This record gives sequence, C-alpha cells and structure tokens, in this order.
Amino acid sequence: MQISYHGHSVVKIQTNDQTILIDPFINGNSQTDLKVTDEAPDIILLTHGHNDHVGDTVELAKKKDALVIAPNELANWISWQGVKAHPMHIGGAKQFDFGKVKFTQAFHGSSYITENNEIIYMGMPAGVLLFIEGLTIYHAGDTALFSDMKLIGERHPIDIAFIPIGDNFTMGPEDAACAVEFLKPKIVVPIHYNTFPPIEQDPQIFANLVQNAEVQILKAGEKVNCS
Repeated sequence: MQISYHGHSVVKIQTNDQTILIDPFINGNSQTDLKVTDEAPDIILLTHGHNDHVGDTVELAKKKDALVIAPNELANWISWQGVKAHPMHIGGAKQFDFGKVKFTQAFHGSSYITENNEIIYMGMPAGVLLFIEGLTIYHAGDTALFSDMKLIGERHPIDIAFIPIGDNFTMGPEDAACAVEFLKPKIVVPIHYNTFPPIEQDPQIFANLVQNAEVQILKAGEKVNCS
C-alpha cells in the first residue's frame, strides 16, 4: 500500500487493486501535482462540502463509477449529480471491501458555493478514520482543536494522521501541535497550508513544536514513509 500527499488536503491511498482519494481538490489547487485527466479513483472520501475539498469529485467519480463516501447531506447532493454515493455520519462506521471507514467530529463549516453564488448547506463537517491493511489513518479534515481528539486517539491508536496547520480557517501550528499530543499518532503529516494567502505557513514551525510523533513534511506527490 502506498499513501501519498498531493497538496492542500488531498491524500491518495493505493492498494493492490484500488485507488482511494480523500478530498480531491485538483483544479484550482496551486499546490497539487495531480491532473484530473490522469486520475481515475475507485473510492472517494469527502470530509465536508467546501469547494476546496469536494473539488473535482463529480468528474472523477464518473470515470469509473467510483463510490463516494461522505457525510449524509453531502452524499445525497453528490448522488443528485449522477454519482454513486454512500451516506454516513459522525460516529458511524462501516466495513467496505477496501477497509473500514468511521467519521469523527470536526469543528468547522460545510457548504458548497455554486457558480451562481448560491450557498448550499452540506450538513456537518467531519474527520475520517480509515482502517485499511492493518493501518489506522486519520484525516482530520478542516477543524479547530478540540479536546475529544484525546478520545479518538485513545480508542483508535493512529498510525498516520493528516492534520491541518494553515490557521485562519483551521488550526494553526500551535493548536495543531496540541492536537498531535491528544491524538498520539506515530506519524503526522501537515496539510491545508500555503494554497491561499490566508493560510500561508512554514510547516517547519509546526514540526518544531511536535514532540512525540514523527513529522513528515511532504511535497506534492511524495509518499508517507511507513517503515
């Protein structure tokens, strides 16, 4: 299995026979190395409905009739776009053929802005726990720091965590480092920074604040070193 980071909050997981994309914001993402024309995922996981996370989901999903797994309201809306979707919600878990998915809480917003400047409410934002091939992967989505991260880490020992550090819209480096203390992952990868001016950050500042986890600062396209 290969786990790679592709700028902003985009994460790709490749197993022997399936490709999973999390929050596939590609077009308009200044930090990504991916091209929509080159990607054909089997599974797409969405944390919430903001445009910079839903991204190119509909176009990507239609290529191979991919399954989109998302919080309930977002999944329903995605299905209305002609895409196969499975709705879930915070605290719920389900075993799929590729692994087990569980949604966690996140403190943020969730809405989609159309080309006509209509704001569509997409339900609650979430984080995602993915249990796959013996690893537990946590993608926090967009979130503030919250104390129940301790409970997430205690109940589900995390191998790899993807944590936003951009500040302004999410946790900044200091709160993100505190989140790592709560979650206690073995490896942490900073995400959701440097895509737009309000979230410009030096990830090394975050790395210097983390004490009890291995921080891997990845460029777009680089793989997590799980060895």
